[in-house]
Amino acid sequence: MQDSQHRLPTFREALAVWVKIGCLSFGGPAGQIALMHRILVEEKRWIGERRFLHALNYCMLLPGPEAQQLAIYIGWLLHRTWGGIVAGVLFVLPGAVVMTGLSLLYAAYHQLPLVAAIFFGIKPAVLAMVVHALIRIGKHALTTRSSVLLAGAAFVAIFFLDLPFPLIVLGAGLVGILAGRRKTDPASTDDQAGGVIDDLLDTAAPDHIKPTLRGALGVLALWLPLWLGPVGILVIELGRGHVFSQIALFFSEMAVVTFGGAYAVLAYVAQAAVAGYGWLQPGEMLDGLGMAETTPGPLILVLQYVGLIAAYRDPGSLAPWLAGLFGAALTLWVTFTPCFLWIFLGAPYVERLRHNRALAAALSAITAAVVGVILNLSVWFALHAVFAEVRETRLAGLRLWEPAWNSLDLPALILALAAGVAMFRFKIGMLPTLAGCAVAGCAWRLLT
Repeated sequence: MQDSQHRLPTFREALAVWVKIGCLSFGGPAGQIALMHRILVEEKRWIGERRFLHALNYCMLLPGPEAQQLAIYIGWLLHRTWGGIVAGVLFVLPGAVVMTGLSLLYAAYHQLPLVAAIFFGIKPAVLAMVVHALIRIGKHALTTRSSVLLAGAAFVAIFFLDLPFPLIVLGAGLVGILAGRRKTDPASTDDQAGGVIDDLLDTAAPDHIKPTLRGALGVLALWLPLWLGPVGILVIELGRGHVFSQIALFFSEMAVVTFGGAYAVLAYVAQAAVAGYGWLQPGEMLDGLGMAETTPGPLILVLQYVGLIAAYRDPGSLAPWLAGLFGAALTLWVTFTPCFLWIFLGAPYVERLRHNRALAAALSAITAAVVGVILNLSVWFALHAVFAEVRETRLAGLRLWEPAWNSLDLPALILALAAGVAMFRFKIGMLPTLAGCAVAGCAWRLLT
């Protein structure tokens, strides 16, 4: 009998592993990628280090949650299309179920004193986590003077000039492509150890790995209608002004431009949901982010919370809870269905991208710009976390956020500083910090 380390896993064996990964995928994309690396590369040895990193680099070029796309990619390598579907769905499903329940409870009961006290404590902790992510990403992304300038330009563009996030991503990508033409190829990593799927690909690659025009057209013919068909039906039947049509259109747009991970797009989503559509109050976006931080799955599941709250508060002829469930399901569909399209369409061609200098430089430029966008998110969240009233003003064509200084929430500020000290000075993890701040918030609100 062949050793399990030297043969491809059966579909049932892979299914058990994808369930495990989906239930344990806490800690944001970095933690999720590390979890998959430990299980798939180090323990199971189903995929080698080189191919794992190559797949990850490709996923980072795409819009959407790169950790989920990496799971789809590896599932597709192992067991074709159905393997990718199962891996991608199970990566999201546990967190989506938990987020749905939490979001419904929040929509119905967040004004109760105990629930309000818990989220009062969570908001400052989330602010500390966003700043922590900013610094962590910045250390890796801002390694040159040009990357620092690009991050600064992105911050000015979105914070002061109110330029659309997609335009910033596009501009950064073009700058990177132009700069990349003058760079040399990255060093090869062919010396890394391989896995069982690498051995197979090096000997006799299966048909689904080989890129063909027929295969690409088949993927487009299936996944584009699956993604955009429901959007078109809603817009035609309900009109563009209906909340379901707005959710479908807005989050379909987000699915195309969410480069750089959840933190990068959250500022754009938060400002659109609060100021553009009026779905949420400013502090409520922090509440949703706190929920997403404490559940497994991609952090971008916070969009599901936004869609649920939006539909719950504008249910039309439906019961609020039913409208909320449909809004959450619709958001999940238009957010994650494109991920399967990107992988199934592009993965067969991914080997051709390995030494593409222009694409690698575009990714680096977008990552640098994302740091500026996350800085915008940090400032926006900080203002709304510690001030009860923040006004948007205009001065010489620039957008400014002006807090009402007499609305400063001193306990929230103290909790935010304490959370920052816990994470930065004492290296306390995300979940203990959130739990501690939630307890402190309850104690403060219920005792005063």
